[in-house]
Amino acid sequence: MINKAVEIIREAKRVTAFTGAGISVESGIPPFRGENGLWNKYDPVFLDINYFLKNPKKAWILIKEIFYDYFGEAKPNEAHKALAEMEKLNYLQTVITQNIDNLHQEAGSNKVYEYHGTSKNLICMDCNNNILSSNLDLKTLPPKCNQCGGLLKPDFIFFGEPIPELAQTKSILESKNSDVFILIGTTGEIMPASMVPYLAKENNAKIIEINISKSNYTDSITDVFLQGKATLIMSDLLKELKQARK
Repeated sequence: MINKAVEIIREAKRVTAFTGAGISVESGIPPFRGENGLWNKYDPVFLDINYFLKNPKKAWILIKEIFYDYFGEAKPNEAHKALAEMEKLNYLQTVITQNIDNLHQEAGSNKVYEYHGTSKNLICMDCNNNILSSNLDLKTLPPKCNQCGGLLKPDFIFFGEPIPELAQTKSILESKNSDVFILIGTTGEIMPASMVPYLAKENNAKIIEINISKSNYTDSITDVFLQGKATLIMSDLLKELKQARK
């Protein structure tokens, strides 16, 4: 099946990777849902925008613990690196990710659309000032804007917030223009992000899926299903693509 995927990618004019929580699990970042998901350990109410605005300190204690102390230690794995290498070899044009961990960029990918935003930046709820989280001391919570003193919020989507307009527009554009979508580690359960691969299929894109188990996409739109860990499959795929160039 790897050979079939290689053939599809090599014949394509434009390839997009669409990634979910599964690609970052091997970097030590747990998914939100499922058996070992974060929502089994934490009540997700702290990421509801209304709760956050009413209880910023309570929300920020958990936000710091999960997204900055714990997730902040994560490094890109071989799957992230393989996608970056595919971009350099011109086998991949874009990454659309549902993840907020910035690992694609750290691995070297240049064209990344973050559908749910990013934990890398904090945004002021009052003046829209944008601050790198790495430049901020999170010892005093909730953090405040250095320009106006307003409440800072991670620049990712909370429950009750809209999808970033640029990411949504660019993702829909890729679904119209790409010959191939490579789905990696996504269950297809999170709306509206989950609709992007379906739009690509409607526009006649070939769907290659890499996942440890079947998803909502597997029996509906997937053309080639490569079952296994993202690091192993992506490493094999990259190796075969390089071999095919010789």
